[in-house]
Amino acid sequence: MNSTKPLILISNDDGITAPGIQALISVMQEIGDVIVVAPDKPQSAMGHAITINQTIRLTETHLYPGVKAYQCSGTPVDCVKIAIDKILPRKADLMVSGINHGANSSINVIYSGTMSAAVEASIDGMPAIGFSLCDYSWEADFESAKPFIKQIALETLKRGLPYGTLLNVNIPVPQDKKIKGIKVCRQAQAKWKEDFDERLDPFNRKYYWMTGQFVNMDKGEDTDVWALDNDYISVVPTMFDLTDHQRIGMINQWNLNVKQKD
Repeated sequence: MNSTKPLILISNDDGITAPGIQALISVMQEIGDVIVVAPDKPQSAMGHAITINQTIRLTETHLYPGVKAYQCSGTPVDCVKIAIDKILPRKADLMVSGINHGANSSINVIYSGTMSAAVEASIDGMPAIGFSLCDYSWEADFESAKPFIKQIALETLKRGLPYGTLLNVNIPVPQDKKIKGIKVCRQAQAKWKEDFDERLDPFNRKYYWMTGQFVNMDKGEDTDVWALDNDYISVVPTMFDLTDHQRIGMINQWNLNVKQKD
């Protein structure tokens, strides 16, 4: 590897053969030296899960010419952890995750394996970005997103990010295929209203299939959901510190003076 180039770590949650990671690799190869450690199979919606009760396998693969790539049997977070401990020759200058097939805006960020891989890199002190395209299709077209992805990555390399901050980037799929630009946003207040469809298997035993409806409770025009609905790329600065710092004073006013009995 050329040590004068930025070192870029890539992972995802759709698996190492996903078209989204192929697109991301092609963009990052224009910027620096690339190392890929990604799941050997789809690991969507794994959140920040890690493997603790079974073995993890790591196998070098030659899927991408000129790229040192490994497939990992673990979760997206496992991929980043093992890359840090066993693969990277030094701390990466940038970690990028994706491009995810499907949006990770709003509340989806807490379920997303794509974003959790980026969060894990951020915990280790790497500038990190999670990229997602609002198209779940395996045949999704990533070409129009590539110039925006490259620019966001270059700016992140140039300017850096404070420790504890990473970027959640979601890319719309406009009907006319014209992305209007980039909006720096806040995360919309929304949730999933789940519905567990009850069914019977061939042995007449009940099982459940989770479905759901995305409910946006936020009508603000400064949110990621608004940006995507209006054909803008959303960039949300995201933190892994989940403390609600503004509410510490409020909770301190509660009567929490409980004494343990002798």
